[in-house]
Amino acid sequence: MKQFSLLLFLLILSLKQSAFAQMPNDAIYMSKNTACLAVSYNNSSWNKYWENSLLRENLNIGTHTTQSTMAMLAIGVTKNLNAIVALPYVWTQTSAGNLRWQRGFQDASGWLKYRFINKSGFSMHAIAGASIPVGNYVAEFMPMSIGMQCKTATARLLASYKHRSGIYLTASESYIFRSNINIDRDSYQADKHLYNVHQVSVPNAYDAAVRLGYMKREIQAETYVEHGACDGGDNIRRNDMPFPTNNMKSTSVGFYAKYQPHNIGLNARVAHVLSGSNVGQSTSYSVGVLYQFRYIKAAKN
Repeated sequence: MKQFSLLLFLLILSLKQSAFAQMPNDAIYMSKNTACLAVSYNNSSWNKYWENSLLRENLNIGTHTTQSTMAMLAIGVTKNLNAIVALPYVWTQTSAGNLRWQRGFQDASGWLKYRFINKSGFSMHAIAGASIPVGNYVAEFMPMSIGMQCKTATARLLASYKHRSGIYLTASESYIFRSNINIDRDSYQADKHLYNVHQVSVPNAYDAAVRLGYMKREIQAETYVEHGACDGGDNIRRNDMPFPTNNMKSTSVGFYAKYQPHNIGLNARVAHVLSGSNVGQSTSYSVGVLYQFRYIKAAKN
């Protein structure tokens, strides 16, 4: 609490400036010696899911909802290098049945984003990230679990072009390495085999996205298409619960908007899963508040 109070105090004393906050999946950078604190609320719900390729309902669950609040801090190390850290608090619930919900801190994550080409509106970015579980949640109690309990490492390449009119186009692709996890049982069944161990091999994953948007002065708006999938894995067995070994796939579309006239800004996002495998057909939205500040004041002449 002392550290949090100190951070709020620094934010109150910080200088006002007009710029855009940035995330690990865009081509926006904080300038050197500046940072942005973002706090968001996220809500994702579904009442149908894909059991392998079969889209079905489960009346024992009804509507499944995952909610979270997340704090994220983006730091401008140099004009071409940014660091990002984030920590979400997540809770789940269902509208029917007696499955016990889970809640707690999920996984702390950190990112480095480096712009190595920037010429005539075109830029290339190398992005590396990692995450580690911080909560003692139960990973295999799906779909009520708040996470997978695995450590991850992500490598992402992003290309972007921005026209002087403010219209931009970005494309990115990532590969996510996942560690094994321990579960609270001595055996489990996966891919038609019985494993008499308590350690589970979670499949690696990959994702790709294309974003088309407009950004100028204090306004940003974009629409996007995202696809993510596991690199291997099995399917949910008929009338069974999902499991960390499942090959989860999804393709979604969404819209994002941000308004940041000065150091304080607002953003919002909405997305819907169009197709998938071993995932819920979810609709999600988020709203957030941004606060940008200078953490090192410029030296006076």
